Amino acid sequence: MSATAQKTRFRIEGMDCAGCAAKIDKVARRTPGVNDVMVSATAGTMVVDHDAAADLDDMAKRVASLGYGIVGDARRGSIGAAKASSTIPPAPGHDHGDDAGQDHGSKRKYDSGPAAAAKAAPEMADLHGHDHGTDDGLWWESTKARLTIACGAALGAAFVLVQFYPASDPWIFIAAMAVGLIPIARRAVMAAVNGMPFTIETLMTVAAIGAVFIDASEEAAAVVFLFLVGELLEGVAAGRARASIKALASLVPKTALLERDGKTMEVPAESLAIGSTILVRPGDRIPADGLIHSGQTSIDESPVTGESVPKPKGPDDQVFAGTINQDAAIRVKVTAEAQDNTISRIIRLVEEAQETKAPTERFIDRFSKYYTPGVMVVAALIALVPPMAFGGDWNEWVYKGLAVLLIGCPCALVISTPAAIAASLSAGARRGMLMKGGAVLEQLGKITVAAFDKTGTLTEGKPKVTDIIGAERSEADTLKLAADLETGSSHPLATAILAEAKARGIQLGSATDSRAIGGEGVVGKSGEIDLFLGSPQAAEKRTSIPRDLMARIVALNDEGKTVSVLVADGRLAGLIAMRDEPREDAKRGIQALADLGVSAVMLTGDNKRTAAAIAAALGLEPKAELLPQDKQRIVGELRAAGQTVAKIGDGINDAPALAAADVGIAMGGGTDVALETADAAVLHGRVMDVAGMVALSRATMSNIWQNITIALGLKAVFLVTTVIGVTGLWPAILADTGATVLVTANAMRLLGRKGLKPAEG
Repeated sequence: MSATAQKTRFRIEGMDCAGCAAKIDKVARRTPGVNDVMVSATAGTMVVDHDAAADLDDMAKRVASLGYGIVGDARRGSIGAAKASSTIPPAPGHDHGDDAGQDHGSKRKYDSGPAAAAKAAPEMADLHGHDHGTDDGLWWESTKARLTIACGAALGAAFVLVQFYPASDPWIFIAAMAVGLIPIARRAVMAAVNGMPFTIETLMTVAAIGAVFIDASEEAAAVVFLFLVGELLEGVAAGRARASIKALASLVPKTALLERDGKTMEVPAESLAIGSTILVRPGDRIPADGLIHSGQTSIDESPVTGESVPKPKGPDDQVFAGTINQDAAIRVKVTAEAQDNTISRIIRLVEEAQETKAPTERFIDRFSKYYTPGVMVVAALIALVPPMAFGGDWNEWVYKGLAVLLIGCPCALVISTPAAIAASLSAGARRGMLMKGGAVLEQLGKITVAAFDKTGTLTEGKPKVTDIIGAERSEADTLKLAADLETGSSHPLATAILAEAKARGIQLGSATDSRAIGGEGVVGKSGEIDLFLGSPQAAEKRTSIPRDLMARIVALNDEGKTVSVLVADGRLAGLIAMRDEPREDAKRGIQALADLGVSAVMLTGDNKRTAAAIAAALGLEPKAELLPQDKQRIVGELRAAGQTVAKIGDGINDAPALAAADVGIAMGGGTDVALETADAAVLHGRVMDVAGMVALSRATMSNIWQNITIALGLKAVFLVTTVIGVTGLWPAILADTGATVLVTANAMRLLGRKGLKPAEG
């Protein structure tokens, strides 16, 4: 980060709706030296791109004057010109607690300096009121909930008192209305002072006061109460989206059993350093990413991968923080610090993605800037033109104008897109499908061609033994002698032979005088038996290979398999064939894409024979013997032909092609996934998840259009019914807050997508 260009990330307490985000965005941009601002109501964050000389103290004071708590995330980046002397506290009503365990890293209140804090604090008291619920506590414990309850109680009391003291009407209703309206009016004033005169608080204040002047104080009091109820419900629903991804943090235990100097001690999990050895007992959650040092067990990875079947794990196998050890105690060598473990990285990526806007969201934001003033003009015309031009009743038409003013709030429209995108990003991340923002999520649903790398993407990335053919020795003897010869070797083919022998429970010996012969194979002795394991061509120099076995070798080669021939004491012992096998779900994943109307092609640098064999098994078109620039060229040609292309690869060797595609998807495992290169990542290496991303994108776009229809449709209906006199102020406020709650609740349905089945797209 340079001295002149910095990015500072904040958490904003009490920001629960699109209107909040818009106000904070505008206030932050008014600060000299601030170049760009990204505010996410769904993530509850603000990222400020600013010069080194920018006065962030002044910006914090302005944000606080609107009634929000502003918290700098010290782990995420610069906190600007902060001093250690004081902080800006959140306004009453923002009692979110300390968010313990929720922010996934260190944080502190942003310091605005002593003078700023002293000046800002009085302005904030009981101002914003958008605390719809605490992050850690119950929603009804918040100050906003208490204000809503107080306003409701005052309204109820007013209805009772007016029955016994009719003369108290309308003053008793005005007093009840004031309980809720005064905080709303103060927010409207502070927003106007900061350059935002046309906020929902302004609309609400004008409508309520106007209703009093036309002798509709009873309705005005009810409207204020309904407004507070709507905001409360809106915040509770929005909080679910924010909590859905943050809940992942609670999967990681707070403590770990560290082994040091032969002793085991309990330490905070966040203190674990790379290289530490920890003990994980049966039933415990694993506190850090790492490799199993000793022990055999089964690991329930469903909290991270979504897979319900536990996986057997042994020495050198990778385990993830938050997963559950089931069978036996294991010792794990830590490979990532707390802030870099799999779950922390998922949380960080999703939060950052939620801070970026999709094209649809940016369009809605631009539209709403013209929509709100337009509605105010329409409301003014409805209130003024009929009485002035046609002799209409002033009270009647002013009443209708005030109702239209309430209908016109753009909250539901503005939240329609980000709520759906935030829910989808969270739902995908919980299953290891990570997308870098709404633009990527939106684009995924448009792809028509998926271009896959082969090795490590469609295949496991490591060879496996597929065939063992005995000649003068049995299959078991052939495998045992070959494994004896390869013991201690790290060559991929040797590793495959040793893994197969281990899987079959073969007790291995150790060959002597082992050595490699360049271009041919390996020689050595197992007991008194002289052994050679190598290519068929090299084996033919040492013994004869019958014609039928040679034909079998050719057939295996045609299937893309590498064949090693074992010679024992100068005689043909047997054959071992190996191949980098397709991932277990590769064929189903390709078929799922086809069901979605997405064709698939394989781009690989491997030889044509192997590529053709793998492609035929999976049902896709192969293009083989390609260099990285060839893959980039082919992607470019597909795009030039009008296709929307997703490139799926390891994110490193395929970097040019990933960059050339409309969407680059990194296929990786755990902490090694190449998130920096690609637009999205399949964290757990499942080919089916590529189809899952496409299905999720299409479901999200469908949800967004449903939300827009709900938001505009309800307003259109109530606009017409208000003008013709069927509905009034009460339905008008319900059209606003009710639409916002409906839109948010509809978006939250995306959180419940189980399995993200492609067919649902």
